Amino acid sequence: MALSYKARRRWSLVILLVGLPAYIVVAVTVVNWFERPGFVLELAIYVGLGILWALPFRAVFRGIGQADPDQKKAE
Repeated sequence: MALSYKARRRWSLVILLVGLPAYIVVAVTVVNWFERPGFVLELAIYVGLGILWALPFRAVFRGIGQADPDQKKAE
Protein backbone atom coordinates (compact mmCIF):
# COMPACT_ATOMS: atom_id res chain seq x y z
CA MET A 1 0.00 0.00 0.00
CA ALA A 2 1.38 3.39 -1.01
CA LEU A 3 1.75 6.13 1.58
CA SER A 4 0.08 9.46 1.07
CA TYR A 5 2.19 12.56 0.54
CA LYS A 6 1.55 13.81 4.09
CA ALA A 7 2.43 10.42 5.59
CA ARG A 8 5.66 10.29 3.59
CA ARG A 9 6.55 13.81 4.81
CA ARG A 10 5.95 12.80 8.42
CA TRP A 11 7.89 9.55 8.10
CA SER A 12 10.78 11.30 6.39
CA LEU A 13 10.98 13.78 9.26
CA VAL A 14 10.98 10.97 11.83
CA ILE A 15 13.61 9.06 9.87
CA LEU A 16 15.88 12.10 9.61
CA LEU A 17 15.48 13.30 13.20
CA VAL A 18 15.54 9.93 14.99
CA GLY A 19 16.79 7.28 12.59
CA LEU A 20 19.78 9.05 11.08
CA PRO A 21 21.43 10.02 14.40
CA ALA A 22 20.85 6.50 15.73
CA TYR A 23 22.36 5.02 12.58
CA ILE A 24 25.40 7.32 12.88
CA VAL A 25 25.99 6.15 16.45
CA VAL A 26 25.71 2.51 15.37
CA ALA A 27 28.04 3.02 12.39
CA VAL A 28 30.71 4.73 14.51
CA THR A 29 30.41 2.04 17.17
CA VAL A 30 30.80 -0.77 14.62
CA VAL A 31 33.85 0.86 13.02
CA ASN A 32 35.43 1.42 16.46
CA TRP A 33 35.08 -2.27 17.41
CA PHE A 34 37.98 -2.96 15.10
CA GLU A 35 41.35 -1.28 15.16
CA ARG A 36 41.08 2.06 13.43
CA PRO A 37 41.74 1.53 9.70
CA GLY A 38 43.55 4.00 7.47
CA PHE A 39 41.84 7.25 6.56
CA VAL A 40 40.87 6.23 3.03
CA LEU A 41 39.45 2.87 4.15
CA GLU A 42 37.56 4.49 7.01
CA LEU A 43 36.12 7.11 4.64
CA ALA A 44 35.08 4.36 2.22
CA ILE A 45 33.36 2.45 5.05
CA TYR A 46 31.39 5.53 6.13
CA VAL A 47 30.40 6.41 2.56
CA GLY A 48 29.30 2.82 1.96
CA LEU A 49 27.29 2.74 5.19
CA GLY A 50 25.70 6.09 4.30
CA ILE A 51 24.55 4.79 0.94
CA LEU A 52 23.40 1.54 2.51
CA TRP A 53 21.32 3.51 5.04
CA ALA A 54 19.53 5.54 2.38
CA LEU A 55 18.54 2.71 0.03
CA PRO A 56 15.62 1.27 2.04
CA PHE A 57 14.08 4.72 2.49
CA ARG A 58 14.22 5.81 -1.15
CA ALA A 59 10.48 5.47 -1.59
CA VAL A 60 9.75 7.55 1.52
CA PHE A 61 12.01 10.44 0.47
CA ARG A 62 11.05 10.49 -3.22
CA GLY A 63 9.19 13.70 -4.10
CA ILE A 64 9.15 15.18 -0.60
CA GLY A 65 10.68 18.48 -1.77
CA GLN A 66 7.97 18.96 -4.38
CA ALA A 67 4.56 20.52 -3.94
CA ASP A 68 1.76 18.30 -2.65
CA PRO A 69 0.39 16.49 -5.72
CA ASP A 70 -2.94 15.82 -3.99
CA GLN A 71 -3.63 19.47 -3.21
CA LYS A 72 -5.71 21.34 -5.77
CA LYS A 73 -4.14 24.42 -7.26
CA ALA A 74 -5.61 27.67 -5.94
CA GLU A 75 -6.97 29.88 -8.68
